[in-house]
Amino acid sequence: MNRNLILIYIFLSSTCLMQGQIKVAHIFGSHMVLQRNQNNPIWGTASVGEKITISFAGSSYQTVADKNGDWRVKLDALKAGGPYSLTVQGKNKITFEDILIGEVWICTGQSNMQWSVENSNDAEIEVLSADYPEIRLFSIPLVGSPEKQSEIKDSTWVACSPKTIPKFSAAGYFFGRKLHKALNVPIGLINASWGASSLETWIPREAIEENYEHPEFLKDWDWRVSVFTDQMLNDYTKEYKAWEAAGKPGQKMRPPRDIRTAQNRPGNGFNGVINPVIGYGIKGVIWCQGEGNLGRGHQYSKLFPILINSWRKRWKQGDFPFYWIQIASMKEKDTKPTTSSWAQLREGQSKTLSLPNTGEVVSMDLGERNNIHYRNKQTIGNRLARLALDQAYGYDIEGQTPRYRTMKIKDNKIVISFSHIDKGLYTFNSNTVKGFSIAGVDQKFVWAEATIIGKDKVEVYSDKIEKPVAVRYAWADMPVANLYDKNDLPVACFRTDTWPVSSEDNYLAPKRYNYDQFKK
Repeated sequence: MNRNLILIYIFLSSTCLMQGQIKVAHIFGSHMVLQRNQNNPIWGTASVGEKITISFAGSSYQTVADKNGDWRVKLDALKAGGPYSLTVQGKNKITFEDILIGEVWICTGQSNMQWSVENSNDAEIEVLSADYPEIRLFSIPLVGSPEKQSEIKDSTWVACSPKTIPKFSAAGYFFGRKLHKALNVPIGLINASWGASSLETWIPREAIEENYEHPEFLKDWDWRVSVFTDQMLNDYTKEYKAWEAAGKPGQKMRPPRDIRTAQNRPGNGFNGVINPVIGYGIKGVIWCQGEGNLGRGHQYSKLFPILINSWRKRWKQGDFPFYWIQIASMKEKDTKPTTSSWAQLREGQSKTLSLPNTGEVVSMDLGERNNIHYRNKQTIGNRLARLALDQAYGYDIEGQTPRYRTMKIKDNKIVISFSHIDKGLYTFNSNTVKGFSIAGVDQKFVWAEATIIGKDKVEVYSDKIEKPVAVRYAWADMPVANLYDKNDLPVACFRTDTWPVSSEDNYLAPKRYNYDQFKK
């Protein structure tokens, strides 16, 4: 046979063979955890019209690849248990082993969710004791893309062990560990967190276009992308490396970042990290993000609900639990009451509690003055687990942190009442209530005295304010505040006023890049 014909035959044969290969989306694999008590989808690709049989836990399912070569089936709901094997068969056969049924949570956000176990408090002993074969871990590769991706790069499910846990999300692990012990079921944790990412990168762009009332926000981003060039990136990279070589003198420089594909452009994180796993059966989401949006607290209160609603709409699992960690604290304590971008961001997060099946845990008491990545992730994991056990699993414990409910002016004092009080208010590590400020109609705040006058009430006053009209609590970047419920949940920061604050008119993208074009 002619040599060229042989080569053509081999090429056509191999092409046909490749087209006939059934594939399963990479989120599925051996050692995975599937969500209990619900019908979980499984999907993949094959040749057009190919018949596929899926066998799992004694049941068999048949489907046919559609005109695009895509296929999908829903597995019957199962109680917690395992291990099981799963087989997908067509022209070829794929088998996954050691599959457990339990509770699956996505752990997402930016660096304080990404922050690893090996860099947290008591890291050595936490790593050595991380022997939990029924806690399974999956880390989604971090890929930013302006176009939606349908697949992720190779990644695998692994059982939690001293070898696999060091670089995994600390907040996610400590949360999952508590759930595993309390519920006594397998736990699956999917890490989808990206350091330095902004809120808007995790939102589908079309959801922002359809629901956010300020189109100038996306227009500003589009302009930034349109003027960005490879040469700009190369020039800045050289400048950055020279700054590093010189010992990092003077003003801090941000690492080079291609804004076209990086973790700040609206939609990038959603397209590359979240979209490929949309539909995987989950119980809910835990979220920790906000530092990347400092200075835009009012905008956060508008965009955060858009994110949650857009994920729920696309997941098609109803209003699944969505819990977040409020941003912590940093910097030096204030000598007098001030407007705080950190407090404004916390307020923006808290406003999203208006959505159903949401919850928030406070971390401002865990912050470190000189480190944006606080190391005490164990406490935050405990608070998240407490919230989930209360809200998602129906345990008779209070999971919500105490919150401002009402105020009442009484002569020269203001009485504040709180909701979500469990065992009663107390002051941590002091006999004095700290963290309150008070103001009159001139809107000038001064530090205030405060007294606990009941299980859920505090009286606030100052000799400098004869006719008070407003109170704020823990309204600072690094608040000195010590009011807790006796169940050890701290009172959330709040303000009773609705006076304008500095972030309310900030609708544009942050000026976070050092390129000349972005210094205008």
